[in-house]
Amino acid sequence: MAAELTAATFQSDVVDATKPVLVDFWASWCGPCRALSPVVDEIGKEMADRLTVLKCNVDEESALAQQFGIMSIPTLILFKNGEVAHTMIGNNPKASIVEQIEAHL
Repeated sequence: MAAELTAATFQSDVVDATKPVLVDFWASWCGPCRALSPVVDEIGKEMADRLTVLKCNVDEESALAQQFGIMSIPTLILFKNGEVAHTMIGNNPKASIVEQIEAHL
């Protein structure tokens, strides 16, 4: 399971990261989020040498969700050098997510 991202760890985990970071914005009550979670975990394992994967519970971290304009979940945001490089909304197939990530690495 990917580590949790919080407002307190955002600077060190995302802004100061040495490699790109994929953040999964989710909530426990969200069915599509629960369906996507194992896929995100797989991507995190398979791409661990080039990518860090973190999860952000929007109910617990509403300030972060607001900061990045999260209007629907699941939302995946790829950060590169601390900046938003790409956003994916919804429960996309694994191949599509990997392809979109690869385009920005």
